[in-house]
Amino acid sequence: MQINGILLVNKERGMSSNTVVNKVKKILQAEKAGHLGTLDVLGEGLLPVTLGKGTKLFDYFLKKDKTYLTVFKFGQTTSTLDLEGDIIAQNDVVVTKEMIDEVLHKFIGKIKQVPPKYSAKKVEGKRAYQLAREGKRLNLPANEITIYSIECINKMDFNTYTFLVHCSSGTYIRSLCRDLAAQFGTFGVMQYIQRTKCGDFSIRNSYSLDQIQKGNYKIIELDKIFNRKKKIQLDDESTQKLLNGCIINTDLNNGTYRAYNQNQFLGLVIVRENKLKFKLRLI
Repeated sequence: MQINGILLVNKERGMSSNTVVNKVKKILQAEKAGHLGTLDVLGEGLLPVTLGKGTKLFDYFLKKDKTYLTVFKFGQTTSTLDLEGDIIAQNDVVVTKEMIDEVLHKFIGKIKQVPPKYSAKKVEGKRAYQLAREGKRLNLPANEITIYSIECINKMDFNTYTFLVHCSSGTYIRSLCRDLAAQFGTFGVMQYIQRTKCGDFSIRNSYSLDQIQKGNYKIIELDKIFNRKKKIQLDDESTQKLLNGCIINTDLNNGTYRAYNQNQFLGLVIVRENKLKFKLRLI
């Protein structure tokens, strides 16, 4: 029997996202598995793993916002902007929490951000980190991202602070550390990162690989993911037309709905000007 849905995994530090997916796939003996947004090897926290027809959700969730708990150390930086690289610059600038709080407002809203050289961004068909490892000089263009909120929670150690960041998809927290440090004329390195939210999914509802191995987990059914959407029933004729790619006439109000044929979840449909069609087909 094919397993369909999403399993929220609490990824351990030191393990790649693809490794986690493969382990879950093997444990559950799933036919298909994927994930909704890569976490770096040094990162930990929420990794939504898609199963079966759930793998069709990637594009739908691609641009969902994220929340991270992260630790920045000021006064030095590395080639990768995190602990994986070698220290390449440092100085004696002391950064206080008061200094941080005074400038954080500059990072709220839509801002331009240059990705790290050691990132998965594609440059002329190759990953940026591949070119960086080859010693190639990179001039990565800035991308527009959105920071919904950023808060300095507490001081961990000398020049070392914990932050909570709510941001759009495509945000590099390592770059945020670099750019924040530049406000003080110094350098920054990201020492720790944990993803706590991905869209509406929360780390509070996630499971470790050990729990999954022991059978202590719950898979989110596909239709439950969209339970905020209104539910509609389609008869057999309308369902067949929809599955054949036809647009159906309807008197429903404009909006997005969960569509069912009897007890079978078909996916999301969208209604515009009395016309109904698939927005996300899951059958």
